[in-house]
Amino acid sequence: MNDKQHINLQLDAHRIAMNVPRETEEDYRRAAKWLNQLYQFYMKQFPTASAEKLWVYVALNAGYRFMSDERDKAIEPIENKINELNNLIEQSLC
Repeated sequence: MNDKQHINLQLDAHRIAMNVPRETEEDYRRAAKWLNQLYQFYMKQFPTASAEKLWVYVALNAGYRFMSDERDKAIEPIENKINELNNLIEQSLC
């Protein structure tokens, strides 16, 4: 079912109205909360920076985390295979 939910999110001083799939509403709310926390962190780190610059820091941090997660997902099957092969080697040596 492609049921949409209208939600309002607050990102710093910006109110964002969105229609999202009902099953993703909580994820959007958690993402907004996380982005606000990052914004507050950078605001404390760079108290004289403009709001625009702070949002650039937030975007860069979010992009980095996304790319890092993607890399980790790509590496996981390789790590699993290496562990499996190491176990086979250890068993054959015993």
